[in-house]
Amino acid sequence: MSAETALQRWVFGYGSLIWRVDFPYRQRRRAWIRGWTRRFWQGSHDHRGTPAAPGRVVTLMPDPNTTCVGVAYQVDEPVFAHLDHREKNGYERCDVNIHFADGSVHGTVYIATQTNPAFLGAASLDAIAAHIVRSHGPSGSNADYLLQLAAALDQLGAEDRHVTALATRVRSGPDESARAVAESVDLQAHRDEQRQEQVG
Repeated sequence: MSAETALQRWVFGYGSLIWRVDFPYRQRRRAWIRGWTRRFWQGSHDHRGTPAAPGRVVTLMPDPNTTCVGVAYQVDEPVFAHLDHREKNGYERCDVNIHFADGSVHGTVYIATQTNPAFLGAASLDAIAAHIVRSHGPSGSNADYLLQLAAALDQLGAEDRHVTALATRVRSGPDESARAVAESVDLQAHRDEQRQEQVG
């Protein structure tokens, strides 16, 4: 192993790290981890909500029978300083085995556990969807976060019933701003698909 390779690590993204990539990376690959399930149970005080009215974003909850599909990035060690700041609202680095179609690597995933102060916990799908629709923060609307994630998972060919059920409720709800966000996300996803077809 070269000195340069030794300073590179893999990080697994399962939420906004899939589609909001604001850091340099060496490789980006479709990947999955075992024993974890995605849930909109973490509060967001700094991105999709405010301290007075936090939004809801995803974290991972233990589930031995579940595979969580996302994206893995090979990054240089200094990138973690940026990621630590980005994920500062309750998320901790955890070691994880990251699986690819042709093998696996040891890497890192950011998880907000139930003991962190911003953890909101379980609620009904209807209640979570309503919470997401009314929440906004410095990084934009909470509905945008949800719908961008749903579109990104669709592009990966990844089924996540929790995310899909919430996205369906937000899209079909009475809130006009949420429907406008859905139309914008759909248009962007269509453009991305066209670009990929042209490149292919």
